[in-house]
Amino acid sequence: MNAPYPPPPPPPAVGRDRTTLWGVLGIVLGLLCCGILGIVFGWLSIRDARRNGKSQVLGWLAIAFGVVNIVASAIVRARGSYYYPYWYR
Repeated sequence: MNAPYPPPPPPPAVGRDRTTLWGVLGIVLGLLCCGILGIVFGWLSIRDARRNGKSQVLGWLAIAFGVVNIVASAIVRARGSYYYPYWYR
C-alpha cells in the first residue's frame, strides 16, 4: 500500500531549442515576401519540435503560409497585374 513514488522524469536535453524561432521566422517570411523561406523555416521548426517534444503548430502554419504566398504570387503574375495594381488603372 505504501509504495514509493516513481522517480521524476529526466530533465530536458541541454541545448538550444529554436522551435519557436524557426516557426515565427517561417510565418513572417511566408506571409511577407518569401514563400520558399517560409517552407524551409517551417520544416526546421517541425524538426526541432519533434526532437524536443514540443508542438508542431508553428511549423505547419509557416509551411501553409509559404504555400499560400507561392500560389498567390503565381496567380498575380499570371494575370499580368504584378506591376500595375488594380487601383492604378
